[in-house]
Amino acid sequence: MMINPVTPWTATVQSDIADSMPIFEIDLKAYKLKIHDAGDSIWLVVIWPTDVSIAFRLAFGINSRFEKVTISEAPDEILITASTRLAYYRTILFFPESLQATFRYTTTLRTKLPLLIPFWPRDIVPLTKDGRTENTAGTIHTKQVGSRSGQLYFSMTKPKAGSVFYFQNLTAMSPYCQETEVSLRETVGGEWPEIGFQFPVNAEKPLPANKEYIISDAFVRLDENIPESDAEIVERYLDLLASIYLLLPKPEASQHSWLPTAEKILDNISNNKGCWTQTDGSPYLNAYVGDYKTPAEIMVQLAVILPLHEYLTWTGEKHPMLQELSDGLTSFYDKSIKSLVRWHPSLNNDLDHSEEQKSEMVMDSWYLHHPLLNLARLALRGDRMAKKLFLDSIDYAIKVARHFNYKWPVFYKMTTLEVLKAETAPGEGGEKDVPGSYAHVMLLAWQLTKEKRFLLEASRSIKSLDGLAFDIFYQANNTAFAAGAFLEMYKVTGDKHYLELSYCCLAGIFKNCQLWDCNYGYGKNFPYFFSVFPLKDAPYTAAYEELEVFAALHHYLEAAAGIAILPSLKILIPEFIKYATGRLAYYYPPLLPKQMIAEKTKTGEIQKDLWVPLEDIHDGWEKSGEVGQEVYGAGLAFGIIPRQYFKLGNLGGTVFINYPVSNFRVGKNSVTFRLEGSALLRAQMSLLGFSKEILTKINVEQKVKSSYQSVRALRNGFYELAGAGIVRIKIS
Repeated sequence: MMINPVTPWTATVQSDIADSMPIFEIDLKAYKLKIHDAGDSIWLVVIWPTDVSIAFRLAFGINSRFEKVTISEAPDEILITASTRLAYYRTILFFPESLQATFRYTTTLRTKLPLLIPFWPRDIVPLTKDGRTENTAGTIHTKQVGSRSGQLYFSMTKPKAGSVFYFQNLTAMSPYCQETEVSLRETVGGEWPEIGFQFPVNAEKPLPANKEYIISDAFVRLDENIPESDAEIVERYLDLLASIYLLLPKPEASQHSWLPTAEKILDNISNNKGCWTQTDGSPYLNAYVGDYKTPAEIMVQLAVILPLHEYLTWTGEKHPMLQELSDGLTSFYDKSIKSLVRWHPSLNNDLDHSEEQKSEMVMDSWYLHHPLLNLARLALRGDRMAKKLFLDSIDYAIKVARHFNYKWPVFYKMTTLEVLKAETAPGEGGEKDVPGSYAHVMLLAWQLTKEKRFLLEASRSIKSLDGLAFDIFYQANNTAFAAGAFLEMYKVTGDKHYLELSYCCLAGIFKNCQLWDCNYGYGKNFPYFFSVFPLKDAPYTAAYEELEVFAALHHYLEAAAGIAILPSLKILIPEFIKYATGRLAYYYPPLLPKQMIAEKTKTGEIQKDLWVPLEDIHDGWEKSGEVGQEVYGAGLAFGIIPRQYFKLGNLGGTVFINYPVSNFRVGKNSVTFRLEGSALLRAQMSLLGFSKEILTKINVEQKVKSSYQSVRALRNGFYELAGAGIVRIKIS
């Protein structure tokens, strides 16, 4: 009986390989690797120590058989050249230096005539001794969604083999996509047993003849273990992803001068009428530029107030906009239910019911907690009014949590707690990361008051997250903040389960990242590498959620001080921060070409010269900004500067570092700080505001292991440092 239905391209693989002789064999750690010319495909068969095999398709003949295959061997790599009646192929099988069993295969194609290619099979097939591929069984732990990383993590359980982490460097296929106008979305994945990379076919625009294109650049990590528990799956995933990340070709991190940008942004927001609305004589920020129809929202105000508070504290200056916005917050408090509400109460009649939440007293579950989170963060920074609003609303949040037994629906009525929408999609349940957001709010309440009832609430909420693993992730910013809250709960209680839950949250974040650069279409104008998507099925990345993930990952590393967290996180988190520090500037339309920006928007209008970010960046063949120009994301610069720029006090000048930093200390003639990443990777540092004469008197040293080593400037005031270790800057 067939367990798994298969296509003809998979049904014959087993017999094709069995009927062919290996043309090359090599050992890799405990595994045996054999290369087969099976007629229409060249296969790399990996044999586990248990004698179970999985085949990786190195080349596909496109309705033609391989006529000539030659193999030449060099240190650490094998070159395979082959041809058919239609095309020439070249595959490099490379074995990077690694303690684990890892290999990479890169295949290029050069056609003999212009070709339309309507189909391409996936490139991984599990094998069995009885020749029945359809009788195998396996678990796919995660795979590519939309334009996220081209990753696939799976375990083969029948026959029992082990696990594979497979990663396509999709950046390498950008020239092909540019030529044929196809996309790399949804190309890595599949359903068991037909899994792997499905090359994006060009059914409409032909591939030109006699031009070579990379059609696969796969990294494969083999593992004899099959993870079972949530903790095992996500920790193994993070370790495997980090190990492959070290091998990936990575773009240079873009740089941006945030200090002058922040001044432009503050001026633009303050003076542009499209950013503001007036209600009861008080000013409020619109959610989107030119959106005067939607009433003022509490989240929008706090989304700018908090980073602006951080920025003005950093500058030591004041700005009237902060006070104006803060003064308007109390108007969102409803005394009848004793809680903040989403919409300005005076404007309920303006709600047009065009969306489910655009009705009076309708609450989106995550939305109740997000303003409370930012109020608590302000309160911890010394804002008394924020503390009062937070504590006046906290008991309502507890009431709601208990009513829903810590499993929140999507929408409910704030007055009656009637469920208006129970699930995000049929069978999917509600917003699964809300228990984490709620626990975070409760933890902050405990930090503000030291009342143990809040810790008890947090622990009750967290229990509803068991068994979700990657699926805790619903909204990126909330999930990232929840990770830090769980880590802090671990520090308070010593319960390792909280630490494991923090890893589940972070695995969800990194699963939803784009670890490749979309260098085709409009994507040639935007640095995509290491961007994160706001929702697990979102078709675009979004400015505000990215900023909050950036801030939350900073907080996670700060909370991790003195804790032995997974080494993989010291690779992935700092690298996200490094790329975000420059990349996030490209949400601002003044830095983008006009042709990349959508002509029509869902909400409001786009002012090309205004320093307010677009909400949405899409795949390279789609224009961006279709949702609108989000005022609530305008705090990007305000959130980045306090975390990456450091004033040197009496020494003058400022230090910019694109990595997470701890223990930044300014002495009489020197500065020291610690980089919180991995010494296997590199961070960049710029010394700003110093004269050329002073720069010649500055000496930079770094201690990675035992002693300080001098670091030379690559150019005036610009240095590259190891991603971990103590840095010392001395001015003679």
